[in-house]
Amino acid sequence: MANYYGSNPYGEPSGTPYGTPPPVDPLSQPLRGASIGTAYVRFWKKYAVFSGRASRSEFWWVYLVNAIISAVVNLTNSEALTILGGIYSLATIVPSLALGARRLHDVNRSGWWQLLGIIPIIGWIILIVWWATGPKPEGTRFDV
Repeated sequence: MANYYGSNPYGEPSGTPYGTPPPVDPLSQPLRGASIGTAYVRFWKKYAVFSGRASRSEFWWVYLVNAIISAVVNLTNSEALTILGGIYSLATIVPSLALGARRLHDVNRSGWWQLLGIIPIIGWIILIVWWATGPKPEGTRFDV
């Protein structure tokens, strides 16, 4: 018999009204199949969050937007845009590192592996391969 708090098949209360699952903070979980706008908004909302995981779409959409912004700024000869581009680059350092760390967490690697980027060419190739790898269930150990 189900009560106000619902029950599982064994008749024990589930702790939530009518057996509904407890609310999940959408920012604490990776967003699979993220749209470009959603991924970019989450990038700024999780500015310095180095814990948790990020999906491939979350990661690559943000890097595409940042690459387009960088290309537009670099192709213009306007001094004002160059200064704004520099400010934008500085503003995205921390969230980019955080996003990279969360993406590595999704493939069951520590965020510290981003230090491979210090190694010319080889380090970046390894990071790109890992960032492009599909999620691994063992990566849940990094969940908040």
